[in-house]
Amino acid sequence: MILRLRVSFPDRPGALGQVARVLGTLGADILQVTVLERETGRAVDDFIVSWPGTPSAETVRDRLSVIPGMRVEGVWPTRETPGTAPDYDLLRHVAAEPSRAYATFVDAVPDLVEAEWAVALSSGDGHLVHRSWQAPQDLDESGGLVGVKIGDLTPLRPAVLASGPYRLMSLPVPGASLHVVLARTEGPPFHRAEVDRANRVLEIVSTIAS
Repeated sequence: MILRLRVSFPDRPGALGQVARVLGTLGADILQVTVLERETGRAVDDFIVSWPGTPSAETVRDRLSVIPGMRVEGVWPTRETPGTAPDYDLLRHVAAEPSRAYATFVDAVPDLVEAEWAVALSSGDGHLVHRSWQAPQDLDESGGLVGVKIGDLTPLRPAVLASGPYRLMSLPVPGASLHVVLARTEGPPFHRAEVDRANRVLEIVSTIAS
């Protein structure tokens, strides 16, 4: 089973190697490591691993708890293929058909940041402009999540939000009265590194579309 593990551990020499050794002793094959954060004496890294069998998130957490100072922030299945460049593929498709730039971004951006789905909303009235095919059917008629005010989903700056089972990311589209909202139900809240990545790609998309 291919999993993404988000772990926080003391940022000291040899700590990353210790995490890798423990994963190896548990039979996990590390496919990719992404550094998300290095500050305040701790590191936050994402590991994509091939884990034997189909373990539950709690099982993985328990097995990793042997490492002193380790905090497992999230364990969830991943669609990411290590070694690929989905950012470049997205931008290539946008450049090939600029008239569909934002629709293409909404369709493809979930794979950039491990979101399950994305929608584009009008910043003014929250009207649903476009949705990725994975978006659920419990979106209300105005395009927002049931029980959530549109104003909460369309802040002036990129933001991480939460609503019920959803972990949300909201990105205002530069130069357009649009917001892109991404969501996932598995895994931790979006990290600021994920917000920065999606937002930088969106800035390029908006330049191509203008």
